[in-house]
Amino acid sequence: MTVLEVVKKFEQLVRLCPELVPNEIEKVRRMMKMFWIDIAKQVSAGSSPPTLVSDCVSRAIRAEYWIDQNKEAMAQFFKTKKEEKAVVKKQQPRQNSESYSKG
Repeated sequence: MTVLEVVKKFEQLVRLCPELVPNEIEKVRRMMKMFWIDIAKQVSAGSSPPTLVSDCVSRAIRAEYWIDQNKEAMAQFFKTKKEEKAVVKKQQPRQNSESYSKG
């Protein structure tokens, strides 16, 4: 789920069971459990973890953005490397066919 999907789902759950999240800190703690582990790590990192739901959500959205950017960059990097390998492989002479013609 994306961060926005988590927030929407969390709001629905809070409306159904408000007694499970009596204060803001408990809301933040429970919301953090719903995020992907990579996002939760980024949100809680730093000198002060979020204490407000709004702060938690804004940090999570930023973390999700940068994680997605990193994934796109890595995908592009590996695609380029794969294409380079294919070009090099095509440029290399076929050693097997040469050895058969000599023998």
